[in-house]
Amino acid sequence: MNTLSDALAVTASGMQAQAARLRYVSENIANADTPGYRRKLMTFEQAAGSAPDGAVAPGDVTLDRTSLTQVYDPSHPLASEDGYYNGSNVNLLVEIADAREASRSYEANVKMFEQVRQMSSALMDLLKR
Repeated sequence: MNTLSDALAVTASGMQAQAARLRYVSENIANADTPGYRRKLMTFEQAAGSAPDGAVAPGDVTLDRTSLTQVYDPSHPLASEDGYYNGSNVNLLVEIADAREASRSYEANVKMFEQVRQMSSALMDLLKR
């Protein structure tokens, strides 16, 4: 029975980590047009403490160090004398791909969670007999 509860804990940790990843992806998309905004990147770590093997946790959030785009708009209040200002380094195509990957990983964890829950329920039914 401990193995089934460990499997539930691993899938639940995967869902939590992917949900955190989706939050950062949505922040990046929302700030794609914000001048000077740097894309946020999140890593995954092995869960610490009493978590079972295979459990993950959201890691540190870092800022993408790629260069900011230079946007030409002499009328913008942040524009320099030559008419350029720093845009963001968010690439919407990359963010949409990351969102799709995180969403599918979340769905896979949900399906695995449901399978383990059904197996646990079936085991309990067998033990009742």
